[in-house]
Amino acid sequence: MNNKERGLNLLGLAQRAGKLISGEALVLQSVRSNKAKIVCLASDASDNTSKQFLNKCEYYDVPLVTAFTREQISHALGKDRTVCALMDDGFKHSLQKLL
Repeated sequence: MNNKERGLNLLGLAQRAGKLISGEALVLQSVRSNKAKIVCLASDASDNTSKQFLNKCEYYDVPLVTAFTREQISHALGKDRTVCALMDDGFKHSLQKLL
């Protein structure tokens, strides 16, 4: 199992632990309120969505990861998602180590 697969497994684990939120509106809200520790954006997200999250994450100083595709994120979470955010420092550090 490579590090990318482990990162996707970590997203699924974080969701089951209640430490992950997904969906554009909820993730934007968590970034604005400084609750998001790291944002995972699909590498194949639309230009508008990518620009929106790049700008917000840069402004609020939240790390952004684009290592996964929409299909990979959706499969890991069990829902059709383009973006998700980890709300826990431990999961954030684990994901950053893997990527």
